Formats: sequence, C-alpha cells, structure tokens
Amino acid sequence: MRDAGLDAAIRAAGGVGTLARGLGISQPAVSAWQRIPAERVIAVESLTGVARSTLRPDLYPAQAGMSLETPMPPAELDDVDVARSREYAMLAVLLGREPSADTLAGVASLSGDASPLGMAHIALAEEASLAEARQAGREFFRIFIGVGRGELLPYASYYLTGFVHERPLAHVREDMVRLGIARSDTMREPEDHIAILCETMSGLADGRFPADLAAQRAFFRRHLQPWASRFFADLESTKDAPFYARLGTVGRMFMEIEAAAFDLDD
Repeated sequence: MRDAGLDAAIRAAGGVGTLARGLGISQPAVSAWQRIPAERVIAVESLTGVARSTLRPDLYPAQAGMSLETPMPPAELDDVDVARSREYAMLAVLLGREPSADTLAGVASLSGDASPLGMAHIALAEEASLAEARQAGREFFRIFIGVGRGELLPYASYYLTGFVHERPLAHVREDMVRLGIARSDTMREPEDHIAILCETMSGLADGRFPADLAAQRAFFRRHLQPWASRFFADLESTKDAPFYARLGTVGRMFMEIEAAAFDLDD
C-alpha cells in the first residue's frame, strides 16, 4: 500500500508514468514503491513541488527544532546539486536529533557504488538496518547531550575557539542575514551547530536559498571547511557507537569531496 507522501507526489506529477519519466527511471520501478526511497526524496520534491516533509516526514519532519524558513526549490536542478543537497540534508537530520525507527529505515534504504563514499553509504545503511531506535537514541544522547555535556560539542565556535557562542557563531549569523535566511522560531540550537550548517548548505545546493556557486563556496569555506572534517573524524572515532561512527565516516568523506570540488571550481 502506497503511503500518503508517495500518493501526493504521483498526483502532483500527473501519474506514475509522468513521475517515472521525470526521474529518468522505469514506470514499474515507481509502481513497486510503497514510499519514496530516501535517495529520491530531493529529486521528487524538485520535480513535483511537494515538500520533502510531506514526501517523507520520517526523514524530513516539518518541525525538526532546527528548521530554517525556506522557499520552495526551483523546478530544475543539476543532478550533482541534487545529490549534494540530499547528502547535506541526511547529515542535518541525523545530527539534529536522535533517529526514529522510520528514520533508520530510511537510512537503511541507501544505496552506494564502488567509490569510497558509496561504500561508506553501504556501510551506514547496513548499520542502520541492524540498529534499533533505542540503541541509536542512546548513542545520540551520549555523544551530543550527555549528563552535563556530551562527548562532542558540534559547534563551529567550540572547534575553532574552544568555547561556545563565540565569534564563529556571529559570522554564521551575519552570512545568513546576507543570504536572506531567516531563523525559525522552532530552532533551539545556535546557528553554528553542524546540523544547521548542513541544512543551510542543502538549501544553497538545491536553490531553496538562491545563491550562486561562489556564494556556496564562500559559505562552505568560512563555516564548514575549517572544522567539519575534524568533527566528523571525532565522530568516526567514538567508541561503542557503531551507527554514529559510520555516519562520521560518511560526513568526513563528503566534506573532503566538497572541499576538493570547490577548489577545482576556483
């Protein structure tokens, strides 16, 4: 039985065949879906205009406590930017709060290729398929919340100065204002939290926050490149946290790919 998000996408596209053609896949493949696969959510959103929080509310809750006020993305996106936006969005969701059973099921549906990042995706998907929500929730609590404080403080200010709520946070806020990104009333964390920075990059990549490549590169280099790889390497090294260690590998590799790609674009 198809879920509500998939039904909404099919109606908006004008039928299963139209949706399949727009995605560049076969109609039987779409007909076999019970819900939209995690790796297709951003593309379906871009094609149909149906918000990702409607398509897969388990992966993209409308009120995640860290959401930014965003316009809808444009109808046409480059495949590379769709993939980048999807990667950032996944990191934002998994680093923003403890994963539910549905979120883990979505991550378990990830596919990969023979590239290092593709293999890291496969390893993360395998770990998600084995993990229970309670176990992953305990990992999240111990790493990011803890009793008093978590093992890792996922803030640019902390990694760059040793303290929270320092100048790097002010720089993030300045650039968000410059880009026209408004803070949501539901946002609980400061804007230099790794999840919020990843969500911002997702919006820059898919056009929800209109910005050219130079603006994306500047935001990445100022707010993620100086520290995010170190944070993900620390996450990768956490003990007794197999799901988040695998996520750390994915994040570290993706940050390295982004940095290299922006260097080539110079």
